[in-house]
Amino acid sequence: MGSSGALVCAAAFVLVLLSSASNDERNFEQREVTFDIIMQEMQQPDSFMMQKEADMMDLFDPMGGSRPGVLTPTGSQPRFRPRSFGGPPSLQYPVQFPLGRPTSDNLQAICLHGDHRPRYPNSYFPPSGFGKQVRKASAVNMAESWFSMCCKGNQTWEREVTLCCATQAWELSVQSFCEEDSSVKDRLYHCCRQMGRDRLNCFHNDAPNPNYEATEELPVPPLSSTTNFNFDSNTCQRTIITPYRIGENRRKKEKKIGIRFPPGRPTVDVIVSLCRDQKLRPLYKANCMPGEGYKWVARQAKAINRIEKGFKQCCKKKQDVLNCTDLKWRDELNKYCVGENGDFAHSPCCSGELANDRYSCFQDISPDPYYNRTSVAEELSLNKLCDYHKIIKNKFPVGFPLKSFVGQCCHRPLDADVTICFLQNLDQMSETCSSRKASTPVVRRCCRMSSPQQCISKILMDAITKATVFSQKKNKKRCPLA
Repeated sequence: MGSSGALVCAAAFVLVLLSSASNDERNFEQREVTFDIIMQEMQQPDSFMMQKEADMMDLFDPMGGSRPGVLTPTGSQPRFRPRSFGGPPSLQYPVQFPLGRPTSDNLQAICLHGDHRPRYPNSYFPPSGFGKQVRKASAVNMAESWFSMCCKGNQTWEREVTLCCATQAWELSVQSFCEEDSSVKDRLYHCCRQMGRDRLNCFHNDAPNPNYEATEELPVPPLSSTTNFNFDSNTCQRTIITPYRIGENRRKKEKKIGIRFPPGRPTVDVIVSLCRDQKLRPLYKANCMPGEGYKWVARQAKAINRIEKGFKQCCKKKQDVLNCTDLKWRDELNKYCVGENGDFAHSPCCSGELANDRYSCFQDISPDPYYNRTSVAEELSLNKLCDYHKIIKNKFPVGFPLKSFVGQCCHRPLDADVTICFLQNLDQMSETCSSRKASTPVVRRCCRMSSPQQCISKILMDAITKATVFSQKKNKKRCPLA
């Protein structure tokens, strides 16, 4: 009975299909329905139980067209898919979100492929709904617009300043997205639940295209951001080339910055060298720099001077030196982050929510974390005449002029060429012994030696040694700009 009932139902279903076909414009020739016909219909791939699933898109757009005026990131027109059909919004209107953290490795791609990564105009989404995707798209548009601004500064900035600009833009776009996402009654993006560096790392780890590779075949039109981005170059710990005013073809001379910030954290392994070599570590002038573009250098110089002053006081103690220096180090770096006027330093280390994260960050970026760069005795050579000739002339005169040494040799770019030049000058001075043209008593005294050249060289090296010790003891503050 069961099989007979199934055959009856199948026959009835085929009759419905055949009757519906009579509405077609073509003449349909009626046939007698037999058992063989029923079995034949059941075996057709596009009929009965194996009929093709109806595409819900055709219910809304039977002609296969699309909604006019709706653009995708690449400029083509997507099909309209109601929220009740076709899967979640992220699949219907995909957004390449989030963007990865700018680094020295992907900076070139950020600037080079900027117009070959997607943008999301308002017409990409339906007039209502898809709020989460819209917020993601706005964050991408915002960051890409700001990246474009940073990349245009490449002509007057060093690469590291451009990277600083892009990093600030990315971090601000992350912050803006989380603020907007938390302001609506919707599920908060999971990275926004974290804070500080953990939040930034989360966004970077989620990035589908962290290398900023080109994903669009054709250039996409740029979209301007509705939110202003004011890049503060003073927060970048790098060199800036400041151009002259418009109309001038020259540029100001590039300022090289030489400052060892931050000092390493005092530990039991470094406390001996920290105190022993304090006089060998430089202090810095904070008032020798122009205000425009170098405020961060002055801020670091003041922080180092205060730290070294605290170290000096701690190292004079006989007990608890390590705890004293570590406390001074932490206090002064906290002051550096907050600033004298309460302004917060835009340093990656200062943005840490926890104090221990901040201190670990400073230790990681320290150029001399173990205080061993100043513990090695300075190698002395004749080349040091270029650095100390003024001190030698005023404090430790050698008995003969150094003008020819300095004028002929010190302007040469390579150290090897400078050394060769000094040796040639020593040969010329020793040659005056045979011609009896030695003009100064010191040179004439060396001429009586078996090796006049070695005698003159020893006099110079003794003067260089004295000048080096004098310079280190004096510990005069140097300007971070050269």
